[in-house]
Amino acid sequence: MASTGTLSASTSKATRRKAIIALAGVVLLGAIVIDTKVVSIGGEEDLRQQAFNPDRFGEQEFPRVRDYVTGKAPEAAKLAEELAADKKAAIAAYGTMAGAFPVMPVSFTGVAGDGKSGVFTISVDGLPDGVGVRVQTGPAINGTELRDITGDIEFGAFKNQIEFQNAGAGINRAMAAEVLSGLDRDALTGKTITVTGVFTMINPKNWLVTPVAFEVQ
Repeated sequence: MASTGTLSASTSKATRRKAIIALAGVVLLGAIVIDTKVVSIGGEEDLRQQAFNPDRFGEQEFPRVRDYVTGKAPEAAKLAEELAADKKAAIAAYGTMAGAFPVMPVSFTGVAGDGKSGVFTISVDGLPDGVGVRVQTGPAINGTELRDITGDIEFGAFKNQIEFQNAGAGINRAMAAEVLSGLDRDALTGKTITVTGVFTMINPKNWLVTPVAFEVQ
């Protein structure tokens, strides 16, 4: 039969062991709480953790793209003259390289000609013979000129090529919603329009312009 002293010692050891285990649990829980970041639903940190949303990206970026283009775009006749005189200098002055070709800003007023799939030829006074201007009006806006013109929306900021492409599409949709919403394309032929936009200069005599500003007079 165990003595009363032996039982008391055993009980004391068991009690201390439980206390140590409980204290360790409290310390561990405290460490977890300290290391846990509380993120409010809908807050800025929550949005960062969500999957990339190209439309939200486009809505955020388009105003900056628009301001950049409108602040830098030369008149079409001036741009054509400078390209003819010294193409490299004109590209350096106005353009942004996007891969093998420069993206160029431009502004013009002209008369809309025939349109096909939302792309209209534009007659612009002062352009040299052989230089043609077209503008795309949607509903679908193609290309990545709006994404590329500022030069600071780069592939490395995105997870992969698909996300990078979607970023350009998101900016295009944001532009269309702000600039081209309500445009009567069926009645555009013969109208005088003023456009500020960008084009990829693959052929210096054939400009397909994506607008950032579009006004029908």
